[in-house]
Amino acid sequence: MEPTNKKAEVARLFSEVNKIIKHNMRRDFRDIGITIPQGIVIGTLMKFGQMKISELSRKVNLSNSTISGIIDRLENQELVVRTRSDKDRRLVYVNITPKVEELFKGAHKKAEEMFADLLGSGTSQELEKIIEGLSLLKNILNDRNPEL
Repeated sequence: MEPTNKKAEVARLFSEVNKIIKHNMRRDFRDIGITIPQGIVIGTLMKFGQMKISELSRKVNLSNSTISGIIDRLENQELVVRTRSDKDRRLVYVNITPKVEELFKGAHKKAEEMFADLLGSGTSQELEKIIEGLSLLKNILNDRNPEL
């Protein structure tokens, strides 16, 4: 297979795997009453802590207006809270509420279980090949994106 065709095949397979994972994530998020973008925003806030909407926007690669809409809906569900800076009232920060920690307490474990279930039919050798391939892909991508 030509190198260009191999790159296209990697992209196609990655897209198909991503589609399967998103389908399962969508179902799991729906069970707790949020969308995938809302879950990504919450996950980012859980990982990095309180941040300005503009910072959050950059981290999740969505526009400020899109993030504001997501934050509005999450705020209505009492999952995030906006606070103004004491030093500069124009600055608005977003952070998760204790309700998020309660809601997501088992979410990481559930995600691991979902992947284990999805990969349940794979043999030990197949899983080893997947790990090797994903590690290689991660290293190649990291070389191109050292800031991540």
